[in-house]
Amino acid sequence: MEKIKLLIILVSLTLGLTIINLHSTLNLNEKFDSISGKVVEEKNNQPTAGEPQPSRIQVSLDDDPIKGSNNAPVTIVEFSDFQCPFCARFYFQTLPLIEEKYIKTGKVRFVYRDFPLSTIHPHAQKAAEAAECADEQGKFWEYHNKLFENQNALDVSSLKQYAKDLGLDMVKFNNCLDSGIMASEVQKDFSDGTSYGVSGTPTFFINGIQIVGAQPYSTFEQVIESELKK
Repeated sequence: MEKIKLLIILVSLTLGLTIINLHSTLNLNEKFDSISGKVVEEKNNQPTAGEPQPSRIQVSLDDDPIKGSNNAPVTIVEFSDFQCPFCARFYFQTLPLIEEKYIKTGKVRFVYRDFPLSTIHPHAQKAAEAAECADEQGKFWEYHNKLFENQNALDVSSLKQYAKDLGLDMVKFNNCLDSGIMASEVQKDFSDGTSYGVSGTPTFFINGIQIVGAQPYSTFEQVIESELKK
C-alpha cells in the first residue's frame, strides 16, 4: 500500500512539472490581424537555444525616415499605422527603451515605413501622407510623435494643427497634404510591406528577422543582442 501511495505522489509531481513547462513554453503575444480587424494571440516565434535560426528577408529602407546612425550594425524596419492601437503601444512602451539603450548608443538605426490599414482605420492613410509632408520639412519624427500622442484626433483639421504646432511652413504643408502628392509614397511602402509578408501592424524586421505584433521589449532585446554578437 505504501508503494502505491508513493507511486501516485511521483506521478502527480511529474504531471505538475509537465504542466508548468507547457505554460512557460507557450508565451503568447498579441498580434493585430488586418483581415479580421481583431486582436489575435499567437505564439512568440522567436527561436530558443538549439532551434534553427529564423530566415531573413531582404527589406528595402526605401528613402524613409531613419532614427540613429547610418553605420549602426543593426537595422530595425517598422511597418506601422498611425491609427493602430498596438503601434501606439509600441511607441509608448517599447520604442523609448530601444532608443535609450541601442539607438542613442549607435548600435541600432530605426526606419519607419507606412502600412495604413485603411479598411479599418479611416484616418490612417491621410495621417501617413501628413507625416510624409512633415518629413519634407525635416520634421518627420516630431510629427510622428504628435500623431501617436494624439491618436484619437487624426482628422485633416487636426493634422494641419499639429503641423502648425511644430512651426512648419503651413503653405507648403497644406499644399502637400491637400494635393495628395504623398499618396504614391505611402502606397509604395504598403506594397513593399505586402511583398515581405506583412499583413498586420506593427510588423518589424531586425536585420531581416521578422517580429510581428505588440511584442514586449525583451523580445526585441533578445534579437538585437544576438545580432550584435555576430
